[in-house]
Amino acid sequence: MAHVDRLRIEAAVAEILAAIGEDPRRDGLTDTPRRVADLYAELFGQVGVDPAAALGTSFAAPAAEQTPDAATARPGATDDLVLMRDITFRSVCEHHLLPFEGVVHVAYLPGETLAGLGSIVSVVESASSRPQLQERLTDDIADAIDRGLAARGVLVVIDAKHGCVTARGPRQTSSTTVTLAARGALADPAARAEVTALIAAARGGEQ
Repeated sequence: MAHVDRLRIEAAVAEILAAIGEDPRRDGLTDTPRRVADLYAELFGQVGVDPAAALGTSFAAPAAEQTPDAATARPGATDDLVLMRDITFRSVCEHHLLPFEGVVHVAYLPGETLAGLGSIVSVVESASSRPQLQERLTDDIADAIDRGLAARGVLVVIDAKHGCVTARGPRQTSSTTVTLAARGALADPAARAEVTALIAAARGGEQ
């Protein structure tokens, strides 16, 4: 985890409170700088850390055991696809330091190795625990899985609501933003369409 200088954050927050005309020493605000420092340590604890490191231990993919040259599989094939839908996340937009949050869908075609499902969640958490842009976050997750697992294909979709849209400016409280990043075999249009259809498929009777 990256080092976060809590004392500097506390001093900065106290200065911001004074700058808006508040008294940082009044009841209700005396502990605010410390609380914000603790919050920032949590939100930005992965600054400078490679998200691929969060994959942890990988293990042999069954398909790789049956087909030694997994790289020769039919381009765009999704028979051995791994898909995790609706991974919740939160991050902080680097433009206004306001939160954005939503869900991440991660799909990949294993090469010779698989990651534990919890490790995929850990990659999402690592990549999002820093000042971010949704577009870059989508790429960071895709690149981490692509590099960390030597996957034959990766596809990541993020659907998020942004504080800088809901709380300021246009104040579109129901608006969400969708971004997509694809690598390898899943960048093939047919394979990408198949995976996005699986992500969008109704679950439990939902439409």
